[in-house]
Amino acid sequence: MSWFESFILGLVQGLTEFLPISSSAHLRLTAAFAGWNDPGPAFTAITQIGTELAVLIYFRKDIANIVSAWARSLFSKEWRGNHDAQMGWLVIVGSIPIGVLGVGLKDQIEGPFRDLRLIATTLVVMGLVLGFADRRAARDETGGRHRAPVQRKTLRELGVRDGLIFGICQAMALVPGVSRSGATISGGLLMGYTREAAARYSFLLAVPAVLASGVFELKDASDGHTAWGPTIFATVVAFVVGYAVIAWFMKFITTKSFMPFVIYRVLLGLALFALVGFGVLSAHAAESAG
Repeated sequence: MSWFESFILGLVQGLTEFLPISSSAHLRLTAAFAGWNDPGPAFTAITQIGTELAVLIYFRKDIANIVSAWARSLFSKEWRGNHDAQMGWLVIVGSIPIGVLGVGLKDQIEGPFRDLRLIATTLVVMGLVLGFADRRAARDETGGRHRAPVQRKTLRELGVRDGLIFGICQAMALVPGVSRSGATISGGLLMGYTREAAARYSFLLAVPAVLASGVFELKDASDGHTAWGPTIFATVVAFVVGYAVIAWFMKFITTKSFMPFVIYRVLLGLALFALVGFGVLSAHAAESAG
């Protein structure tokens, strides 16, 4: 992998990790369209450490409060009813599905799941799911001619059941094209949460899963086949760009809908189907990961 490739891929990772359009799919597609080797799941997992560091810094106060309250709740009953302490447990509960499936489906993640036809399918299907969830949320917020606005849930109303459902949605993102934020935000909206609450919990829930995945891949990447210089450079680029994207996205969702992302996902998926169907692009293009 060249330094130019690592810069572009780090830029793509940072731009797409927190938007509901799938960073893993875009890394895969960038390599395929450019004629480069597929960077592979190890590169994706390691560069995601950079974007998750951006999450840790952006939400540092929330995370510090959660970790502190959760630790105190282990030794003091008085803290067990604290909202931040409960959030700590809910993040743990929500991380179980992706942890179990990530290990169990490792071979599929590194192989069949990277087929461009599957990525095209998930881009379109999950885009439509996000669109439906977004329209439902908008209808609740604005009401209508014959119905009053519906009060949507905040994270203070999050319980174990919903936390586990969020976690199952996050685990779906093991398939490139689904999108971690897209799946969890869609799940949150369908369960009746506000856009901000769904996005915030989505970002918090991603921290342990992504960091654990990155560390796990670091172990496997020590086989001597990883271009460490370019990979670390891409991780730094992803961190810087990712932080800016988080700040923009959290402001965006307070007043705007997800429909631009829905349209983009569907058009990209359909274009990918066409390119593969007409033989312009192989479904396994650039699949020999470097």
